[in-house]
Amino acid sequence: MQIDLRNVGEMPRATTKEVSPLIAAAQKHLTHLRLVTAGLLPDTTPGPAVVVVFEGFDASGKGGAIRRVAAGLDPRHVSVVPVGPPNATELAHHFLWRFQPSLPGIGGMTIFDRSWYGRVLVERVDGLIDRATVVRSFNEINDFERSLAGLPTIVVKFWMHVSSDEQLRRFEERRESPLKRWKLTDADWHNRSQREAYIDAANEMLAVTDTPDAEWNVVLGDDKDYARLFVLTTLNQRIEEGLVRYGITPPTSEGRDYLA
Repeated sequence: MQIDLRNVGEMPRATTKEVSPLIAAAQKHLTHLRLVTAGLLPDTTPGPAVVVVFEGFDASGKGGAIRRVAAGLDPRHVSVVPVGPPNATELAHHFLWRFQPSLPGIGGMTIFDRSWYGRVLVERVDGLIDRATVVRSFNEINDFERSLAGLPTIVVKFWMHVSSDEQLRRFEERRESPLKRWKLTDADWHNRSQREAYIDAANEMLAVTDTPDAEWNVVLGDDKDYARLFVLTTLNQRIEEGLVRYGITPPTSEGRDYLA
């Protein structure tokens, strides 16, 4: 994916009243698709696993989008994995090692709130790895995701983008709200101070790791309602494409009374 995140164009806007019924419909269809991939409908068997990766700037809306994705799913049928800095044990292993236990098996689904891409984003921008390691890590990530596709696994990746002005507004809102202040950390301000370096890193990441096995989807996140609808509809589309790729006819939700 060749894109410059400095020039993504005007962020789309929508109203909650317009978007809410569309989000509900998309959640309903995602539930249907999830029952199919899990093999939980009559005359079905477990299908490909589903891995959903969320990356993006701080305060870009990752958490809200993940909540909308998981909201309509039975918690037994999806796992949400928040990813923070590696601990000492994890640092002693290959950087992909710590993600293995959270990967879903056939018929499973895992959502990663940040992921192995921290290697070529945070570690790169903070100067913890050199250029040769960045290049090697890109290749290892592509090989890793290609191996997932062979299990089979449907890999769907989202980059949540937010403009600098909107990010600052959300930071200040969090700082002023006692109920949101916990979301804002010194690390968030530190990362914001390096926004240009993060954009350079993300631009290269999107270009190098956008592959047929694991395409990137850029979400314009200044408007949270629009972003959440985009994530849901895109996820549904990517799962349907994955089902076709693995020889399964995607279902339609119309007229299915068990989802009413």
